[in-house]
Amino acid sequence: MKFCKKYEEYMEGQCQNKKLPRVGLKKLKKILKKCRKCHQSRSVVGLSADNNNVHDSSSCSQHQCSVCDGSFFPSLLKEMSEVVGSFNKRAQKLLELHLSSGFRKYLILLKEKIQGNHIALVQEGKDLVTYAIINAIAVRKILKKYDKIHYSKQGQAFKSQAQRMHVEILQSPWLSELMAFHINLRENKAKNGKALALFDGCFLVFNEGKPSLTCELFDSIKLDIDLTCSICLDTVFDPVSLTCGHIFCYICACKVASVTIVDGLQAANHKEKCPLCREEGVYESAVHLEELNILLSRSCPEYWKERLQTERVERLRLAKEHWESLCRAFMGV
Repeated sequence: MKFCKKYEEYMEGQCQNKKLPRVGLKKLKKILKKCRKCHQSRSVVGLSADNNNVHDSSSCSQHQCSVCDGSFFPSLLKEMSEVVGSFNKRAQKLLELHLSSGFRKYLILLKEKIQGNHIALVQEGKDLVTYAIINAIAVRKILKKYDKIHYSKQGQAFKSQAQRMHVEILQSPWLSELMAFHINLRENKAKNGKALALFDGCFLVFNEGKPSLTCELFDSIKLDIDLTCSICLDTVFDPVSLTCGHIFCYICACKVASVTIVDGLQAANHKEKCPLCREEGVYESAVHLEELNILLSRSCPEYWKERLQTERVERLRLAKEHWESLCRAFMGV
């Protein structure tokens, strides 16, 4: 069975219970089919000068394709944005439910009308992971088809652009949170035999003392997420993911963004850049990676205990400096 048919069957099955955004593979393939027909017509007619209104796919590596670029890339970009938005929202709700307790958990269950037991949480996590993977594959395949028809690399260039615009689903910080969520659940339930897998081959690994999340996904897709803060060069503590996808310690990110821990990253100036990719405006919507924080605290207990003590001292010092500066400003000193 071809992937397009598998994809449509999967999305139809998912949409029976919930309306989910999707990549319009059929529509995009029709656009490319029209482009291919124009190219074939070009081959038959020949390369005469008076045939300029017919699509020339040999020039697509240097110029835009007048037949399909006006609808292909805008449509795909819109669909990718909707898919990653839906994924992020659902993953956030799931992990918020898992981490909450007491009356807050009851309110979430009542509002979202979802089950809060272990099996239901794992099943929702599996659905989310499958949704992310199959849409990532759909995008990869349609861009590969675009490049094949146009003899170009514009499809790959578009993928890079999508990553910069934060609509690449495998770049989502919520996917790394789901990976940590899976490992945490697996470790919690392994003793009583109730562990269920969200991912196949998902692990927290240490290479020369440096941790990383690694996961083998479907169709040769592999994720490797480095968990070393590039600012303090240590294992990330109280990790946050910037909108560009890079992960840092919260206190390190605050220092680089020139904000206090009291004000938080949402107070960062829009012109502040990520120290790795130098992208602007990546701090305001940073995501606290709570599941990853739990996973690392369990996996590195001695380091975590030592880091927690030093972090408390540093936070108290920074908070004291912040309030003292506010008092001096208020008094006009």
